[in-house]
Amino acid sequence: MAALDLRAVSHIIQVICAFLSCTSKVTGRIALASSISHYVGRFAPSPTGPLHFGSLVTALASYLEAKCQQGQWLVRIEDIDPPREQPGASQLILTALQIHGLHWDADVMFQSERIPAYRQALQRLQADNQVYACACSRQRLSTLPNGYDGYCLAHPPSTSVAVAFKLKCGSVQYTFTDQVQGEQHPSLCAPRDDFVVWRKDGLVAYQLAVVVDDIAQNVSHIVRGYDLFDSTVRQARLWQLLGAQPPQFAHLPLVENERGQKLSKQNHAAALDLTTPEHNLVQALHFLGHSPPGGLLQATVKEILDWALGHWDIARLRKQTGRFYDYGQCPTPGDGH
Repeated sequence: MAALDLRAVSHIIQVICAFLSCTSKVTGRIALASSISHYVGRFAPSPTGPLHFGSLVTALASYLEAKCQQGQWLVRIEDIDPPREQPGASQLILTALQIHGLHWDADVMFQSERIPAYRQALQRLQADNQVYACACSRQRLSTLPNGYDGYCLAHPPSTSVAVAFKLKCGSVQYTFTDQVQGEQHPSLCAPRDDFVVWRKDGLVAYQLAVVVDDIAQNVSHIVRGYDLFDSTVRQARLWQLLGAQPPQFAHLPLVENERGQKLSKQNHAAALDLTTPEHNLVQALHFLGHSPPGGLLQATVKEILDWALGHWDIARLRKQTGRFYDYGQCPTPGDGH
């Protein structure tokens, strides 16, 4: 009798799971879990040049949030685009983080060593019929007025030509509360928003690599710049298709130059002065909505970080996409909050 009961219970569970799976496919929504038991954050720069002030702001915010949640803070080097990378930049970035007292809690992950894992993920998506080959040129894509038209989905390219692999994104709405930007409702609509997961030149695309690694490292929270906000719904879709729960997100305002451009290597952002880490940290805290007292201007790196850990509150960040900040000036002493 007990065995029959167990079989009945097992059958009921299977029916419920099938119903929930069908419901998810019908609604096309990706829900974000409200709570995750163990906090794992990360900072994942690309080695296209040395660390600049905008990158320090992101690294510091992600570090402080992880530590204040008694969590882990990981560092990953996203070195999967050799044409854009600068020789020696990975070590320059890691050295800069250490000089600023931002020490990671596990071995640094290098994406260039993870290619087999990305291929395995692509094969899984292929087996699930979630990707398709696309041979469209950049020139053709640039002429499409309303996004991708799904041409290669309807007309599969020849196996003799180089192809990219695109994800069938479906029609998806992703509702979540960003810790900085508030409630968000980004969406995807096929085929317009189908996106590349494996490039035509044989390199893995950023969107697939970052999700595979976040899953592998059990990342639960992502604190990053607002320039990556549009990637959130794409990555959440990949998390779902790869059988994992999307993390929670916080998208920080970008540090901008006088022309309203994001500080970046492409826009010739100056490398951090590694002889003045104290000044750099105090300036970063000011940008992040905190007001270190005047005494910290003469403090050590450890003393500044100890103060920051005792006062950090991500809710102080302004709900904005970016703003100009003159980090080269001497910071005005704050009120200690």
